[in-house]
Amino acid sequence: MADRNKNPTSSGGDGKEKEKRRKESILDLSKYLEKTIRVKFAGGREAAGVLKGYDPLLNLVLDNTTEFLRDPDEPFKLAEDTRNLGLVVCRGTSVVLICPQEGMESIQNPFITQDA
Repeated sequence: MADRNKNPTSSGGDGKEKEKRRKESILDLSKYLEKTIRVKFAGGREAAGVLKGYDPLLNLVLDNTTEFLRDPDEPFKLAEDTRNLGLVVCRGTSVVLICPQEGMESIQNPFITQDA
């Protein structure tokens, strides 16, 4: 006979199953907390700010955020213009790339042959 007092939605056990199902973050961003990071988003937008917090879905909280505006003629080329945004929450599903601002430098494309 079925136990009528048992909750059919509970998984039983002592919560170990629930702990197993919890998603772990793909990245460990704790080393970047309180440091300036640069984030690229789906669609081509880029921003830099101080990482204040994050969650396993890569939703980010950035402070003192600056958006790097794009060239109106070429949507995927960044212009020199920037816009200050302040404190922002970035949705994790639109984050494409996260990198530290310190130690990042532009290099020439090594795959393009240059004629002399």
